[in-house]
Amino acid sequence: MDHCIFCQIINRKQPAKIVHEDELAVAIEDIHPQAPVHLLVMPRKHLPSLTEAEASDEPLLGHLFAVSAQLARERQLTTKGYRTVVNNGPWAGQTVSHLHVHVLG
Repeated sequence: MDHCIFCQIINRKQPAKIVHEDELAVAIEDIHPQAPVHLLVMPRKHLPSLTEAEASDEPLLGHLFAVSAQLARERQLTTKGYRTVVNNGPWAGQTVSHLHVHVLG
């Protein structure tokens, strides 16, 4: 999706501080952090929100949370605690229409 900022980041058409990438997901530092650690873990596949996810996306959704946990461990957030958040739709605060998991600690 050419108009999606996250797709542009994933395709290296927009700059971002990438902290993880693999065949299914890319994670970046949030440019407007709400905590000392604020990462965004997004699928390479464009899904506008959780609403559009289907049963076939279950492995991908699980992978996003596994990556989130891995990043939290790497940043030593597990001893004090951290949050994983998925905002779904504008009323929930979703400002980019590309599914992503916030990791805050």
